[in-house]
Amino acid sequence: MVVAYTLRIAVAAAMVAVSWTAAAGSAAAGAVKNIVLVHGANTDGSAWRGVYDVLTNDGYHVSVVQQPLTGLADDVAATQRVIDRQDGPVILVGHSYGGAIITVAGADPKVRALVYVAAVQPDVGETTGKLAASMPGDFPSSDIVPTKDGFLFVDPARFAADVAADLPPAQARFMANAQTPVAAAAFDAPVTVAAWHDKPSYGIIATEDRALNPKLARWMYQRSGAQITEIKGSHLVYVSRPRAVATVIEKAARSATETAASSQ
Repeated sequence: MVVAYTLRIAVAAAMVAVSWTAAAGSAAAGAVKNIVLVHGANTDGSAWRGVYDVLTNDGYHVSVVQQPLTGLADDVAATQRVIDRQDGPVILVGHSYGGAIITVAGADPKVRALVYVAAVQPDVGETTGKLAASMPGDFPSSDIVPTKDGFLFVDPARFAADVAADLPPAQARFMANAQTPVAAAAFDAPVTVAAWHDKPSYGIIATEDRALNPKLARWMYQRSGAQITEIKGSHLVYVSRPRAVATVIEKAARSATETAASSQ
């Protein structure tokens, strides 16, 4: 009798353990741990290194898109390739012109939320160029240097003042001389879908931004109903303030995880 009773207790305990394990596995399956980072014009994915380090140290799986900046369609396609590689739900993050890219690529079913980091947030039919021109920042147009084949650089001598005033001088000089030029046509391409209509969005306003007018950023983010965070920093706020930017991204991931759990 004692042996039979002991066996029944052991079986019951094992069943409870299996149930707990299954529940934990189900919760983990709903967790949003994939973060995809999209850079803006005149930079490349390496500028995300500080944010990448914070997020990966906090347990997230982070992928960085290296889009060619040859046109909006090309840049969306490059982002889509990275989204396709993810094994579950995604938080999609874009900086500057990257905001237009994630607005379109964010329509992918894997994307659970969009984070705009000092980024444009266009609606259907709008372009990056027209949005930026609607409320110009303090970035003189004369500081943009066009190439003969239709690409744009920021004058290296003006790069720090225009987009990187809060970076160490040596770092700003390096980024000025390591620019990835953007096709001017990318700024004239209207977005065909605006994923923020259907998905939660978060907007980071860089309060010292000279390239994207903080007033325009606020207007766009209020229009979309985004959760807004203000961070003191230049246009490259994600480089100068990686922890603060990562905190907003993690907030988006936690909220998406909670939403998934409540729907189960």
